[in-house]
Amino acid sequence: MKTYTDLITIDNFNDRLEYLMVLDNNALSPRHMSMNFYKSNSWLTIRDLVIERDMGFDLGMFGVYIDGNVYVHHINPIEESDIVYGTKRLLDMDNLITVSHKTHNIIHYGHPKEEDKWVERTPGDTILW
Repeated sequence: MKTYTDLITIDNFNDRLEYLMVLDNNALSPRHMSMNFYKSNSWLTIRDLVIERDMGFDLGMFGVYIDGNVYVHHINPIEESDIVYGTKRLLDMDNLITVSHKTHNIIHYGHPKEEDKWVERTPGDTILW
């Protein structure tokens, strides 16, 4: 089991990111039932505490600001049974970390393939082959 306690001992952002990567290997998010949980008072309270603890920084790394929405990520993905039985994993601050949307997607899906990366337009790039 990965923990916030272990995560914060890692000094490098990219190493923290590697530590958290799940790439959705057998991580079946119970989306059909999790939305009610994510609207609950208990979740909203713990979410605020996690963001405050991490000072709103991405992966809790001081100085790594989040532009846009702030997410609170379960370090060890939750499962349907966690919601059904209200397990400790849902609200355990040692299982939660503040992340940006981009970081959250990288944790779950990895870095985009080189050919899928967005390329900025430049003068003359409309010239045909």
